[in-house]
Amino acid sequence: MKKKRKQLLMVAATSLLLAGGLTAQYAYQGKNVTKIKAEGVSYGSTANFIAEIAPSAQEIAAQYDLYASVMIAQAILESSSGTSALAQAPYYNFFGVKGSYYGNSVSMTTWEDDGAGNAYTIDADFRSYASPAGSLYDYAALLSSSYYAGTHKSNTNSYLDATAALTGTYATDTSYGDKLNSIIASYGLTQYDTPTYTATDSDTGSVWNSYRGSYTDAETLALDEAWANR
Repeated sequence: MKKKRKQLLMVAATSLLLAGGLTAQYAYQGKNVTKIKAEGVSYGSTANFIAEIAPSAQEIAAQYDLYASVMIAQAILESSSGTSALAQAPYYNFFGVKGSYYGNSVSMTTWEDDGAGNAYTIDADFRSYASPAGSLYDYAALLSSSYYAGTHKSNTNSYLDATAALTGTYATDTSYGDKLNSIIASYGLTQYDTPTYTATDSDTGSVWNSYRGSYTDAETLALDEAWANR
């Protein structure tokens, strides 16, 4: 059953973490995956938030030809480092992705930009996930579409090209890319753009198994998926 609740999504303005409106235009129904952090636990600070999501973001970004630095920066910006109402349990939406996820959504009031720098509010449905990891994987699947081809590593020279491509596509905020660049530079997020695994992991026929946090064979992954979705 669709979970609906009216709340006000007001993101505090700071020098780095100014919230921008979002206009995601690609629908994707991903898979539920294991939790990164238990319900009700506060991240406490941006540094703690980065430490919590960076390992998973690094692996997921590598799988989807994305920049982990951009992925983490967007999570920081869109969720105010995991402290926004939308990012909290039971919604776990770190990226402000609109729509529904397996029929689950929550209605909130959010800020938009008219393209000329003028902000206004609207009521919108946002996807609700069973876990933080579900949000990370769904975001990666969203950006893997051709609509966001300008953010893919294989199509860009650096993360700067990716953040520029997100402005006016992922978000209506006209300074969205600049905000992401500032976050990436301030927290040294480019360190996560180099995958931690070696090429031999994939060359041997192994696949990344998010349920175990390691590489396994495809049969083991299939069994884990069946168990998780039982």
